[in-house]
Amino acid sequence: MLFALICKDKPGSLQVRLDTRPEHVAFLEGLNGENKLAFAGPFLDDDGKPNGSLVVVEERNLEAAEALSAADPFARAGLFESVEIRQWNWTFNKPASA
Repeated sequence: MLFALICKDKPGSLQVRLDTRPEHVAFLEGLNGENKLAFAGPFLDDDGKPNGSLVVVEERNLEAAEALSAADPFARAGLFESVEIRQWNWTFNKPASA
């Protein structure tokens, strides 16, 4: 099942995001290689700078999605003010390969 990880950065934490981004990208690439990543990308503030993340993953249950979220280098670096994890159903415009 799909889970949406809706992550909000702590205020003033852009440098943490930038410093940790290479590890985060490698983590997402690993998930992609395991066919667990549906899609991902940053939320942007009014100036176009990243201030959060939306990551949609395939996992067997909420507990597994929570563990995956906690393993994200951004989470381990303390970037996020909050993380909401919600089961999600991809209804429209789903790619055939997803």
